[in-house]
Amino acid sequence: MCRFLVYKGRDEILLSKLILEPSHSILTQSYDARLRLDTRRPHNGDGFGIGYYTSPTLGPSPCIFTSTIPAWNCLNLARLASKTASSLIFAHVRATTEGNLSDQNCHPFSHGSIMFMHNGGIGGWKFVKRRVAASVAEKWYLGVQGSTDSEWAFALFLDSLEQMGVDLSGDGVGGFGHRVLQRALLRTIERINAFTEEVKKEHPEEEVASLLNFAVTDGHDVVCSRYVSSKTEEAASLFFSSGTSWKEPAEGKEKGDYKMERRDKGADIVLVASEPLTFERDNWVTVPTNSTITIHKQTVLIHPILDQYYDHTPSHGRSSKLALEQGQTSVDKDAMLKTMRSGQYTVDAGLDESRLGVPTQLSVR
Repeated sequence: MCRFLVYKGRDEILLSKLILEPSHSILTQSYDARLRLDTRRPHNGDGFGIGYYTSPTLGPSPCIFTSTIPAWNCLNLARLASKTASSLIFAHVRATTEGNLSDQNCHPFSHGSIMFMHNGGIGGWKFVKRRVAASVAEKWYLGVQGSTDSEWAFALFLDSLEQMGVDLSGDGVGGFGHRVLQRALLRTIERINAFTEEVKKEHPEEEVASLLNFAVTDGHDVVCSRYVSSKTEEAASLFFSSGTSWKEPAEGKEKGDYKMERRDKGADIVLVASEPLTFERDNWVTVPTNSTITIHKQTVLIHPILDQYYDHTPSHGRSSKLALEQGQTSVDKDAMLKTMRSGQYTVDAGLDESRLGVPTQLSVR
């Protein structure tokens, strides 16, 4: 399906150091997604998008560059990334499941200062779409330019924000607060689940489980979800890494051999990614299934999504079937180890929910 990347740092970083240069950069993932176990659709080549925030003097809205050219074949991407720096970056490579090949269907999407992207799919979409469209305010309905379930999910998110009393008529200077973004994202997931449950009652034969890995930011805080609307299926993969510096390869080291260094307890840099960007197994931690990860003032907060699909048992097993059928990746340990060892990636078998095991808040400072 897709892959995405989030960078949030105290300092600006060249886009190329995230998007182009790491050994398993998101550009590399567009043609070599190591954790993609569905060989029927091995590439994420149906376009890409980069979104980033510039100097406040230019306004609070992000700059977004999208293209239907495969990321690996876009000369302009390499030119821009080597000369563009930002402290908050979204990147997305697309493998289409809903919607045709067009710039309007490339992520990230934006409204004012808000930027949004999605990896996954809404279950039973051909039946759910009408319900989503009918549920949002007219301005969000008219604002949808493309044909993806992801952009309609963004419309739901904006509608949820407004229903919470957030004024979206301005430019969003100063942001809305991480708790507000998180509540709106949870409300979006809740509304999608309500629609799919209605569809299931009317069409029992329809597969309605949704894979909802969302990422949203207002230019200040970032909230991401790793979620599946099932108690038996696994969500699509999502990882994070934090540290004090994103270290370039030392002299004599292999090109692209970046490493997240941690000189103290600080998290000057936080990365969230569908697949790890490096081959340093200790640099990456799996985001637990059905949870949100928030980056607020360079602090990482992880909270479980306590709804009907959450299981309080840390050892609760889930199937990879849905994720694989949709071209996604689960974090099934055996499958990950087998797949990644077919390349040069080695995975710590403990790099799973056991690292974050209890359903409580995790803070990384």
